Amino acid sequence: MDVLTDQDVQKYWDEGYLVLDGLLSPEECDALRDRMSEIIEGMDVPEHCRTQFSTDHDEQLKKQGNADYFITSGDKIRFFFEKGVFDDKGEFIVPREHSLNKIGHALHAYEPLFKAVTHSPKIQNLVKKLGLIAPVILQSMYIFKVQFILTPHQDATFLYTQPLGRVMGVWIALEDATLENGCLWFIPGSHHDGISRRMVRTPKGSFPLTDFIGREKNYDDKLFVPGPVKKGGAVLIHGEVVHRSAANTSDASRHVYTFHIMESQSTVWSPENWLQPSEELPFPSLYT
Repeated sequence: MDVLTDQDVQKYWDEGYLVLDGLLSPEECDALRDRMSEIIEGMDVPEHCRTQFSTDHDEQLKKQGNADYFITSGDKIRFFFEKGVFDDKGEFIVPREHSLNKIGHALHAYEPLFKAVTHSPKIQNLVKKLGLIAPVILQSMYIFKVQFILTPHQDATFLYTQPLGRVMGVWIALEDATLENGCLWFIPGSHHDGISRRMVRTPKGSFPLTDFIGREKNYDDKLFVPGPVKKGGAVLIHGEVVHRSAANTSDASRHVYTFHIMESQSTVWSPENWLQPSEELPFPSLYT
C-alpha cells in the first residue's frame, strides 16, 4: 500500500473508518512483536499491582494507585494488566506475556522501532492525502487482546477537541485480526452524530481522578459491521465513529500497535482530557 486513492479518502470521510491492506510487511510486524517480548521480559511490575488488600482502605489505596499510574502515563511506557494475573503475594500466576492488557502511552516517543513506524513515510503520506496540515501524535499503545472486550465507544470521549473531528486513530494489526480473535466492529457514518459522553479530569485533590459527563448511547447490534484485517493491515478510525470489539474466543492472540493523531492547526486540545502534553513530552509533530 503506497498511498490512499481518492475513493479511499472519500470512504474514510463518509463512513468514519477505512480498512487498509499491507501497511507493514510481515517482517516489520514481527520486529515490533519481538521488541515487545524484550520489553515484557525486562518489565518491572508496578508496586500498586502487587499490593494485596485486606481492608476497604487498602482497596481504596490500590484504586488510587491504579488511577495515578494511568493518569501520569501519557509521557511514559507503562504496563496495564488483565484481572486475576497475580497471586496474593503479587507474583504472576500466568505467563508474563499473557498477563498484559496493554502497554502505553508513549511507545512512539521512546521506543525506536515504534517511533520509526509511527513517523514512517507511509503514515506521513496517507495522513497528507487525508489533508492534515499540522498533525501531532497524542499517544500510542500496544494492545494484547487476550480476552478483553471493548464496549461501544468513540475515541473523542477520551480525546476531546474543539472543534470535534480532529483526532484519528491508526490501528495496525501485527497478527491477523479476525471475527474469532476480536477484530473491530464499526457503525458506518456514526461519526456525523457528535458525542454523548466525555471523560474528564476531576478538580485537583479529588478522587476519582477522572469522571464521565453524559452517557454512552445504546446502539443497535445490527448496525455494527466487522472490520477484519490481515497481519500488517491497518484501520484508520475517525475520532467520533462508534466502534467496539468482541471477546477473543480463539486460542490465537491479536496483537495491535495503535496510535492517535490530532490535526493541531486551529484545534483546541481540552485541558480536561486525562491525557495532557508534558514538559518532557509535548505532542510531537508527525511530519518529522
